[in-house]
Amino acid sequence: MIGQIIALGGGGFSEESDNTLLDDYILGLCRSSRPRVCFLPTASGDARAYIDKFYGSFPPARAQATHLSVFAPSDVADVRSFLMEQQVIYVGGGSTLNLLALWRLHGLDAVLRDAWHNAVILAGISAGMVCWFEEFVTDSYLGGGLGPYQHGLGFLPGSACPHYEDPQRRTIYKSLVEANELSGGIGAEGCVALHYVGGVLAKAVTSNAHRTAYSVRWVENTVMEEPLEAFVLR
Repeated sequence: MIGQIIALGGGGFSEESDNTLLDDYILGLCRSSRPRVCFLPTASGDARAYIDKFYGSFPPARAQATHLSVFAPSDVADVRSFLMEQQVIYVGGGSTLNLLALWRLHGLDAVLRDAWHNAVILAGISAGMVCWFEEFVTDSYLGGGLGPYQHGLGFLPGSACPHYEDPQRRTIYKSLVEANELSGGIGAEGCVALHYVGGVLAKAVTSNAHRTAYSVRWVENTVMEEPLEAFVLR
């Protein structure tokens, strides 16, 4: 059974230390009072401060929190079994290109696909949002700057752009769709989560009533940008 993906354009514990609504939403999808949640901080280079922030945001009373490092020795002997036992796998932000290269090197891309097919909830912010799509806009290239990437994991169709409230990202993403360097897709502002079920967008939710997501498509020789209705979490 193909499961769920919660793709955050921004927010969650990474960016909203005083607002737990998006993370509460993710945990609320689990049939457990203390869900098993594993953090993958690969995109940040397994930054210790980021890992500590995760554990601080998911204390024992809230979840059974763990993390999986690819940069340091791990005491996880069987990575596949370990990840398949999780209820939520939460992917942090950082370099999406580095994340994908390392996951593919270690075979984590295939493991995550199997976990998704076995109803493990996949979630993530920024790099952890766009990695699931076929294509995306990224600032992960050497030298900086935003550009297209067409070789995402492909769990979700089309392209994606996080932090869509940023005028530069918004403009560049639309120009890449217009130039046919990216297929049409979705831009998610910070504080917005896209909830996919079986690879299909079921709903958008937001922890900020002023933020939403947008469908971006090339239609009749023009880029069409249409806001999506986002349910405001309380």
